Amino acid sequence: MPKTIREINEKIKKGKAVVVTAEEIIGLVENDGLQKTAERVDVVTTGTFGPMCSSGAYFNTGHSKPRIKLGGGKITLNDVPVYAGFAAVDLLLGATALPESDPQNKVYPGEFKYGGAHVIQELVAGKDVKLSATAYGTDCYPRKKLDTLINIKDLNEAVLFNMRNVYQNYNCAVNLSDKMIYTYMGALRPQLGNAYYCSAGQLSPLLNDPHYKTLGIGTKIFLGGGEGYIAWQGTQHAPTVKRKATGIPQAPAGTLALIGDLKGMSPDQLVGTTFQGYGVTLTVGVGVPIPILNEEICKFTAVKDEEIWTQIVDYSDAYPNCKPGSLGEVNYAQLKSGKIQVKGKEVPTGALSSYSKAVEIAETLKDWINEGKFLLTEPVAPIPGVESGLTFKPLKERPWE
Repeated sequence: MPKTIREINEKIKKGKAVVVTAEEIIGLVENDGLQKTAERVDVVTTGTFGPMCSSGAYFNTGHSKPRIKLGGGKITLNDVPVYAGFAAVDLLLGATALPESDPQNKVYPGEFKYGGAHVIQELVAGKDVKLSATAYGTDCYPRKKLDTLINIKDLNEAVLFNMRNVYQNYNCAVNLSDKMIYTYMGALRPQLGNAYYCSAGQLSPLLNDPHYKTLGIGTKIFLGGGEGYIAWQGTQHAPTVKRKATGIPQAPAGTLALIGDLKGMSPDQLVGTTFQGYGVTLTVGVGVPIPILNEEICKFTAVKDEEIWTQIVDYSDAYPNCKPGSLGEVNYAQLKSGKIQVKGKEVPTGALSSYSKAVEIAETLKDWINEGKFLLTEPVAPIPGVESGLTFKPLKERPWE
């Protein structure tokens, strides 16, 4: 019998819901069969913990005395530039923002250490952050300079807003050139010296609901150690990417935009991270609960690493214009084994995401639901699927006239 989210929530409130992780559901389906498992299990929890560059936060600092119009001024937090093109005291901080003094602004792989993501982590940790501002002054906002310490507990609002997280599958990156290259997929050694991937595979949220049948705008999730919501499809959302018979995309596909109260999050789940020669990013913990409404959804959540395939992509001269699949594809069981075969060569693999942290997130979300602390939400609108025709387009460059 099909279930509803309302029925599952009633079971959660009574402490009778059966909740398992995306790891545990695999064994249950193998041992008990799909029908029996779908009838018994109510929720499957997923998790991922990896670098997600398209992340950030916005704040309202409150007004100083006398007032200052930060909007339009030059603002920094711990010397990291902040966008202030809003009202008087609303600020937007990007995870990849770097101080002007950072050596990454020079043309070489600098040993930079700090950026917007680190400011976010320090705020969440309850540390004081230095706010410096210069403004042009107006009759209603006469102050022109402000230097003060701020703390998250004193901010009116502190909101994590990530415009592209939880990529549904991603490339396996290699380097065919004769020199070391430094990328957002890590430092890639020359001549297939290593390969990096970035996904939790069978635990990853969008690989357990590949057609977005249970999640949508308004879905409540685990975000950064606290609660958050799916706000929209993420930027570069491309559900039309070619899929296997299992429904799993074979390359980067769907994405999610996420939002949540930064004040309820944890510095262990929002980690400022530096990639040599590339820049700063925010490593984010995300967990999505999937209600088992029917057998089809249960089948999707039982996906295994060996059933999830991704493309091997050369990140040297060919990227991003190389033909997908020109170097072949691999599954996540092969990637997690520590070595793959590329062009007849054995190549060691490494993960940019943490599978152990993904397991921890899925387990934590499972505990929250079992304890009745976390109820599921009905999406208010769907995430666009394959039928939408959405794809990721390159920039169409046109000369100025």
